[in-house]
Amino acid sequence: MPTYCYEDKKGNVSEHVYPMGKAPREIKRGCVTLRRAFYAEFKSVPASTSCWPMTCYASGVEPEKAGELRKYLRDRGVPTDVTPDGDPIYRSNSHRKKALKVRGLVDKSAYA
Repeated sequence: MPTYCYEDKKGNVSEHVYPMGKAPREIKRGCVTLRRAFYAEFKSVPASTSCWPMTCYASGVEPEKAGELRKYLRDRGVPTDVTPDGDPIYRSNSHRKKALKVRGLVDKSAYA
């Protein structure tokens, strides 16, 4: 489901998940009204901002298999930290590409 941005009167932006096309224009959270912040949804990340290390939810496993994934990657020469939830933490783009390749996964949106 897509993530939508909402802003309070102080300018604090928060993210909320709704089904596609079902996001309301306003949300009431107690006595605070949050209004949809369209500008924040389309804001790009500055090129100088590094996204590494990156926790990847898409290539994660079940929490019970976190240790198994950690060992599997280490035994194949790509040591990778894995969160208790089973999500791998990639240190760089090259590390990410190696770890995905070892597991037989491909990121078609990576453009590399």
